[in-house]
Amino acid sequence: MDFKKIYNMKKILLSILVVFNTTFVLSQNIETKKFNSEILQSERYLKIYVPPSYTSETSKQYPLTIVFDAEYLFDLYVGNSILFASTDKAPEQIIVGINQNYNGERYQDCSFKKENSLPTKESEAFYQFVKIELLQYLEENYRTSPFKTIVGNTLTANFTNYFLIEQYPTFNAFVNISPYYALDIPVLLHQKTASIEDENIYYYLSNNKENTLEKEKIIKDTDTILKDVNNAKFKYKYDAFKNSSKITAIGQSVPSALAFIFEMYASISKDEFENNIKELSPADAIAYLESKYVEIEYLFGSNLKIREKDIFAIEAIILDKENGDYLKNFGEMINKLYKESPIGDYYIGRYYETGKKFKMALRYYKSGYMKLPEGDPNSDGYYENIERVLQKRDGTYIEQNPNN
Repeated sequence: MDFKKIYNMKKILLSILVVFNTTFVLSQNIETKKFNSEILQSERYLKIYVPPSYTSETSKQYPLTIVFDAEYLFDLYVGNSILFASTDKAPEQIIVGINQNYNGERYQDCSFKKENSLPTKESEAFYQFVKIELLQYLEENYRTSPFKTIVGNTLTANFTNYFLIEQYPTFNAFVNISPYYALDIPVLLHQKTASIEDENIYYYLSNNKENTLEKEKIIKDTDTILKDVNNAKFKYKYDAFKNSSKITAIGQSVPSALAFIFEMYASISKDEFENNIKELSPADAIAYLESKYVEIEYLFGSNLKIREKDIFAIEAIILDKENGDYLKNFGEMINKLYKESPIGDYYIGRYYETGKKFKMALRYYKSGYMKLPEGDPNSDGYYENIERVLQKRDGTYIEQNPNN
């Protein structure tokens, strides 16, 4: 039997199933809407994706993403957002695409003056349409959270930057896929990103092998400038897809941008632990974890419990530093989040055992033991905690020598 062929066939079938399910979800949750704009004095067509969990029965809020060039960017972004949300790598999003390619509207929507790189009269109107009319409509009619993303490609990517260089950026995250930068945009970006003080700004930039030498140079110059920005509030990522065409770079950029922008939402990664947590004290590690989830709820409208995986990510810090002084705080946090789990009681029991308060240690170890389901394979190991403390209380405990 050729197991490799069977494995590959399973992968193909799984891919087909994922595509089928995603297509089904897209068809069920996308509305095409004709929007009458007073500012533009014309009708614009929108695509609006609302996640399946969006119902009138809850007050949950959702991050909002605006996608330019919706005819080809919208479905790609929505499909990736569904995948990321289903794997708990990003929150569900409300996604609104603006069609701009029926009659070449994108060239008028996103044009700029060559003398100063700022919007023309026509593109200034489109800017006002997005900033005032569209966002106001969406915020009044949908439960949107404070976090907003804007996505563009080539010419429309350049246009997204006008929402960043203004006094108060309209969006929190900017996705620039192979942008056709106006000449002065890199300098304007540098001036703005160095002075950001309030909310974090996430800026994603990508490139491909088919850009002209002129466009390639300005993208690389922008990357050099943005890499040198010394501001903790400015988060930046650059992808150079050297072997990718203009089209294939789009498919690579969207998931890379999602992973970057919503890194804070996802479980603690190895890089996050090494860069942000590893050297913290127990008290600061617990505070970091709590702060992470407060920020997730505020920005993304996702009222998540602290994931068990993230709790265990800081376990070593709690156990190894300051003689277990924060075991009680750690256990109480777990008990608050996971009342049916014996883990929180275990850590509180360990705290009291370390402090030779055997009566309290027994109380929590017994409480944790009672939470274990009948027949749980961990029951015997957990009960050893009770036996050990009983022996310590009675003075009959003999410390085991690890070398024997």
